Amino acid sequence: MKNKAITDREVDFAKWYTDVVKAAKLADYSSVKGCCILEPNGYALWEKIQSVLDKMFKETGHQNVYLPMFIPESLMRKESELIEGFAPEGAWVTQGGKNTLEERLIVRPTSETLFSDYYALKVKSYRDLPKLYNQWCNVVRWEKETRPFLRTREFLWQEGHTVHETEKEAKEETLKMLNIYKKFFEEYLAIPVITGRKTEKEKFAGAEYTYTVEALMYNGVALQSGTSHYFGQKFSKAYDIKFLNRNNQLEYAYQTSWGVSTRMIGGLIMVHSDENGLVLPPKIAPRQVVIVPIGDDEKVLNLSNQILEKLKSAGIVTFADLTEKSPGFKFAEHEVNGIPVRIEIGKRDLENNLITLARRDTREKINVDANCDIVEVVKNLLDDIQNNLYNKALKRRNELTYDCKTLEEVEKIMNTKPGFVRAMWCGEEACELKMKEIRGTKSRCILENEKPISDKCVVCGKKAKHLVVWGIQY
Repeated sequence: MKNKAITDREVDFAKWYTDVVKAAKLADYSSVKGCCILEPNGYALWEKIQSVLDKMFKETGHQNVYLPMFIPESLMRKESELIEGFAPEGAWVTQGGKNTLEERLIVRPTSETLFSDYYALKVKSYRDLPKLYNQWCNVVRWEKETRPFLRTREFLWQEGHTVHETEKEAKEETLKMLNIYKKFFEEYLAIPVITGRKTEKEKFAGAEYTYTVEALMYNGVALQSGTSHYFGQKFSKAYDIKFLNRNNQLEYAYQTSWGVSTRMIGGLIMVHSDENGLVLPPKIAPRQVVIVPIGDDEKVLNLSNQILEKLKSAGIVTFADLTEKSPGFKFAEHEVNGIPVRIEIGKRDLENNLITLARRDTREKINVDANCDIVEVVKNLLDDIQNNLYNKALKRRNELTYDCKTLEEVEKIMNTKPGFVRAMWCGEEACELKMKEIRGTKSRCILENEKPISDKCVVCGKKAKHLVVWGIQY
């Protein structure tokens, strides 16, 4: 039976998305225009994402730091491309207490400037390198149109900022972090992604080049889900980050930055969830299993407690719902919240030596022997749910990925059943802008080392240079 509080996603996808966010109590609107409140369920999901990624970062030698959220305007202006890119979205502080500030401060939209300023003080010799720093923080960008998790004026993210001795090392770092993001998306979020280089027009302001992680949502709209940037010496020259190299000569350092945000939660919702609420891959679910004892029979409660302790001891995040709500209400609540596995234990089933396991992804119910190896059964079920969600998302993405050789083909797809379009491009910005006339279709990334699908640009028909993935974006 469908959840009445949630719109059918085939009827109104945007309304469905908002309904799921609110029904699953992930976030709510606040009195601050354009900003959301992360509710306990939403923040728990962010904490889980943060804990997994933080471990991956630290395993590759990165350390966490924290820098101020206010950046002097003069510092931002040292790198002209950066200020040009972010000033239109900036939130500026002009007064402190009763006094007008001598210099405006921008509330952190990104932290390249402060990191570069800091590195200029700390990096003196090749022996000081590399510096592999990351910070978990909030940023502010004054978005015109906002939507929970996808675009809000304040959001949470991590931003890595590293500085290196050589060009080779910095380029390797850029790709390494891109691949960590890809691994995280596919192995934990169960979201298949495409990675590649952004075009010059779409790269990060101030970067030599940008790599991106692109995911396709259920409705065929693309979501830029993470980026990794190679700066080369652009920022080190602007902020004077010099070091004595191994030949005892002064040299400018090489830098990178990379980041993902709470936008990933929006991606999780739009890829996996359904008309009954949130669906979460077990590896990223803050709570993996809920036990629902039906009634207050002593045998039922004893078995519930035994199973709870066994699963918790095995490292499976489990809780028992002992509230006074009706079983039907509990089932619906845990379903809308996306708990991957629900274990139902009732007196009648126990008389037949059975308990029931309900899986959230398919809503299938499975009866198992009450004396089974419950840890093994649940572990196998969680693995199966994780794999099923990934394979289901991969199948849909593949079904919504098209090869196009003409603008007419692109237009027909984007106006009927949009998705990722693979098409050749000559490299000219004018052709990118022409593509944008089709429902805002943008280049998502350049696919490197892949076989061309033709030798002509999909827009102008001239000789093509790149195979590009295009799509409508959030």
